[in-house]
Amino acid sequence: MSLTVPNEAAAAANYPPQGLTPTHEQIVRHLRRANRVAERATLLGHHPFGAVLVGPDQETVLMEQGNVDTVNHAESVLARVAALNFTPGYLWSCTLYTSVEPCCMCAGTMYWANIGRVVFGMTEKRLLEATGDHAENPTMSVDCRYVFDRCQKRVEVIGPVADVEAEVMEVQRRFWSSR
Repeated sequence: MSLTVPNEAAAAANYPPQGLTPTHEQIVRHLRRANRVAERATLLGHHPFGAVLVGPDQETVLMEQGNVDTVNHAESVLARVAALNFTPGYLWSCTLYTSVEPCCMCAGTMYWANIGRVVFGMTEKRLLEATGDHAENPTMSVDCRYVFDRCQKRVEVIGPVADVEAEVMEVQRRFWSSR
């Protein structure tokens, strides 16, 4: 059995616009904030991943979340809490910024929370360069676009973003080399 994904026109007809398109300056600023949230997570003894939810105006920061543990990633926790506090229609117009590309679990959670756009600084493949075969982070080699491309709703994906990639990698390398 194959999955039938509606064409873009049909998907667009069923969902409201995804809010303003973020400018390059907004993308870089919010990704840097997500990376600071990731650094803060390490001070709490957690892995260095951070996520920020921004409203449809691409300026208002609604929530931020650092990583908690191996099943409560920053993006998943943020998406679940957002789904409890905002309507699906509103979330569809929001953007989730995350330091590192969301894993397939996080991508699925964002999809079910109805978050319409995700922006990430560094890919999962680059993360693997920082973590290696570390037992605490057995990186999954599944591109988030692979997950979103198989969904009925069209989630917009922006990333990786070259302007912040080195900064994100530095936080990752610093953390994983000390473990």
